[in-house]
Amino acid sequence: MMNWPSDYGRIILEEAATTMVEAASRASDAPIWVLAKRQSAGTGRRGRAWQMPLGNFAATLALKPSGSQARWALRSFVMAMALHDALVEMTAKPALFSLKWPNDVLCRGQKLAGILLESRGDTLLIGVGVNLVATPPVELLEDRALPPVDLKSASGQHVLPEAFLESLALHFARREERFTTEGFDRLRQDWLAHAARLGETIYARAGETVTTGRFDGIDSEGALLLSTPKGITRLHAADVYFE
Repeated sequence: MMNWPSDYGRIILEEAATTMVEAASRASDAPIWVLAKRQSAGTGRRGRAWQMPLGNFAATLALKPSGSQARWALRSFVMAMALHDALVEMTAKPALFSLKWPNDVLCRGQKLAGILLESRGDTLLIGVGVNLVATPPVELLEDRALPPVDLKSASGQHVLPEAFLESLALHFARREERFTTEGFDRLRQDWLAHAARLGETIYARAGETVTTGRFDGIDSEGALLLSTPKGITRLHAADVYFE
């Protein structure tokens, strides 16, 4: 593990129901990554099914951060930037990738990766799924969801899950250190530099309410900022759709 970050543990499993469950059971004072080569019962946001074709990436990082739960939630941006860093490193094609609020990574405007945060007691679990070689069945997509894409077909790079984990873990450790020492503002600026559809009209659904507005960025708490005829609307949680 020449490039593995110090103070981070690593467990690689041949198969698991979910890496979130496995990581939660192994959580300790030191951060630990759990990767499963096959995952049989993965989920995404709001309990949605996340299918994992063989060769794709499914891993969870368990860590015990300090601070408030609101600050814990900003790790979704830390992980998003780490994903972006790793993907650019693996492909040398930065123009392919963008970030979709709140927790997706896009490739050529299609969904490549997703991030899921869960808190359990004093432990924060950050689940990551990346379509390295294949996409899930189209029939599993919800209405208006972006079509999925896989890294191999989009970039020509065949990346193994273990190799991607090494790159991602190293970039996350670097981003996390900067976040804890410098705060959110620099991370926020970096995220916005790669944000998909910034300055364009998007749709945000929170429960039964759909808000349409110009995507003006994110605030100091990571909330979505939409410019509407009634002024700026701040959303801390929503599903975002594009035209």
